[in-house]
Amino acid sequence: MDIRDKVVLITGASAGIGLATARRFAAAGAKLALVARSADVLNHLAEELKIRGSDAVAMPADVSDPKQVQRVIDETARHFGRLDVVINNVGQAAVGTIADLNRDDFRKIFDLNVIGPLAAMQAVIPIMREQGGGLIINISSVVTKMNIPGIGAYAATKAALNMLSDTARGELASEHIRVISVYPRATATDFGKNALGVRQQQPQGSSNPSDTPEFVAEKILAAALNEPDEQYMDK
Repeated sequence: MDIRDKVVLITGASAGIGLATARRFAAAGAKLALVARSADVLNHLAEELKIRGSDAVAMPADVSDPKQVQRVIDETARHFGRLDVVINNVGQAAVGTIADLNRDDFRKIFDLNVIGPLAAMQAVIPIMREQGGGLIINISSVVTKMNIPGIGAYAATKAALNMLSDTARGELASEHIRVISVYPRATATDFGKNALGVRQQQPQGSSNPSDTPEFVAEKILAAALNEPDEQYMDK
């Protein structure tokens, strides 16, 4: 898809991958709806992008609440007259072994990581059908292809999102609505610090190479431009 002048909604746009993605898509000429819980941060970001010549609007919302998701999707379509791309980026982890995982934490991240994107898809599909097509990009994680002790809950939520994406891709293909899964690796953000549960200390001196949020944003833009079924960081 040619991104210039397309309307793009990004969840989790206030920090990390979402913030970098908003800036990258703005630089590519997209019109942006910025979604996150922090109204102040979103308003500052919208103003920053406007100063750079982009058309951007802040849409504060908690995407774990389907009613709020429906509202921002509808408001975006009304504001711009259409909605071409939805990037379901927001997410949170919960850490803990299967034996001691807090089930309430699991429910919280399931609502955010799975129900939130599902609600966004269900809200935007009728709009995309009416306008003749669109693009849904769901940000998954490479951990769904691995088995890492302590993050089984997070991996399970993203694996559920993968299945929703794979199924929707087939269901919607004939209506020119494309669904893409993006698989970030370890990324240099505050994602780990914001995880629910008790985090174990890394051994002193250990280091895990991480991609920058800007690198991941570039891959997300490449996915929007080239429309593969899946976008990995090494391709």
